[in-house]
Amino acid sequence: MNIPANLKYTKDHEWVSIDGDVATVGITDFAQRELGDIVYVEVETLDQTLDKDEVFGTVEAVKTVSDLFLPLSGEIIEFNDDLESNPETVNSDPYGAGWMVKVKIANPAEVSELLSSEDYTALIGA
Repeated sequence: MNIPANLKYTKDHEWVSIDGDVATVGITDFAQRELGDIVYVEVETLDQTLDKDEVFGTVEAVKTVSDLFLPLSGEIIEFNDDLESNPETVNSDPYGAGWMVKVKIANPAEVSELLSSEDYTALIGA
């Protein structure tokens, strides 16, 4: 199981990479394995400002559809357009080319509420 130490995580299985006041968000290796083959990623919240834990999109796998929860309050400033034609990238490279959105962070204090890689590893029992 791949759980990079340089990222932050949520109990809903999203990962977060912070660069200044922008957070890049995707789903974890654990989440993509649980979902199976991903066939569609939908994000209709581009340019919207959402609160932490609000649904920002959905990911559809062969057998199920799951909501995606925003780990930090802020404005969705970018969607990974490559996922429209290649959603399986989330399976093959969840922490790299499979990123989903970029968020302009509204409340930097929320970053401290995210899980460390050690905490996330304990959460999933890896």
